[in-house]
Amino acid sequence: MLRTGLDGLDIAVSSAGTGALAGDPMDDRAAAYSRQYGGYPDRHVARQLTIEQLRDTDLVLALSREHRRAVVELLPRASHFTFTLREFARLLDTLNVDDRAEIAAQLGVYARIGTLVEIAAANRGVAERPDDPADEDVVDPFRRDDAVYAESVRQLVPAVQSIVQSVLRSADGFQ
Repeated sequence: MLRTGLDGLDIAVSSAGTGALAGDPMDDRAAAYSRQYGGYPDRHVARQLTIEQLRDTDLVLALSREHRRAVVELLPRASHFTFTLREFARLLDTLNVDDRAEIAAQLGVYARIGTLVEIAAANRGVAERPDDPADEDVVDPFRRDDAVYAESVRQLVPAVQSIVQSVLRSADGFQ
C-alpha cells in the first residue's frame, strides 16, 4: 500500500523483516488484503533486515514496538528515523503551521521528506501518546485466524493512508 500510494515520487520503498522467513512469498490472506488495497503481493519475497540496508535508509516503519526495538538494536543510530507505522502516522497528525512552512521551504522532494522525518522524531517527546502503548502496534496476524487478519488490516490501512497523504503533501510543499 505504501509503495503504491507513493508511486511517482523519487523515493524507494522496500520491505524487510526482523524475523523474516527469507525467500517466502506473502501469506495468502495478507496477499488478498494487499490486492484489495492496491498492492502487488505477487512480487513480494520475504527478506531479513540487515545492517547494510539500515545504513542506506532514511526512514524505517516497523509494525510493532518489538520490531522497532530489534531495528535499533541492529543499528542504534536508527532510533532517530525508526518508528512504528501507527506512531509515525500519529506524529504526522501533529504537524502545525510552522512545521509545514519548514518543510515547504526545503528544495526538492527528498529534502522535504527528510525534514518531515526530522520533525516527526522531534515531536516524539511532545506529542500526546496513546493511553495504551500497544495502540502504536499493528497486531501480527501470521498463522492466526481470519479475525486477527481483519484486525491487523483495520490498524494498518488508516495509518498507511495517513502517512501517504502527509508525504504527498510534504512533497508538494503543502501547496
